[in-house]
Amino acid sequence: MRYHKAYIGIGSNIGNRMQHLREAVDMLARTDGISLEAVSSIYMTEPVGDTSQQRFYNGVVLVGTTMEPETLRQCCKTIERELGRPEAYRRWSPRVIDLDILLYGDLCCQSDTLSIPHPEMHNRKFVLVPLLDIANPPNPSSGKTARQLLAECPDCSVLIELRAG
Repeated sequence: MRYHKAYIGIGSNIGNRMQHLREAVDMLARTDGISLEAVSSIYMTEPVGDTSQQRFYNGVVLVGTTMEPETLRQCCKTIERELGRPEAYRRWSPRVIDLDILLYGDLCCQSDTLSIPHPEMHNRKFVLVPLLDIANPPNPSSGKTARQLLAECPDCSVLIELRAG
């Protein structure tokens, strides 16, 4: 089995947001086939889409995994459901927890259920800033590093650092 590095975006804007993020990270760390390598600082960020909701707490987690990308996605979905996120939800709606695979090694893939690299990461400071807390990985689809993507990012939102990783 090959070992892959994967970056997972984490977010919450319902209830005890920090606790939901901690629980999700703990659940990832306790999962067979996943080793927790790094956790970014947590940032309070403005919501995207429906801006009339509570602000998000966002961060990024680096894991090492022997799981294939779709298996890792299913693991993330299981954690989301266990923490109270419904299986079906409206896009940009409030959520207890959100786990998104941002990068998986140098893989580029597109399927009905999974897009790697995450197709919106270059447009989101709430992804790029915490990602840079951990590393400056290249986006395999563009070849640009996270730092280069942040320099070009059209997102003008304000991030407030809450806790170092």
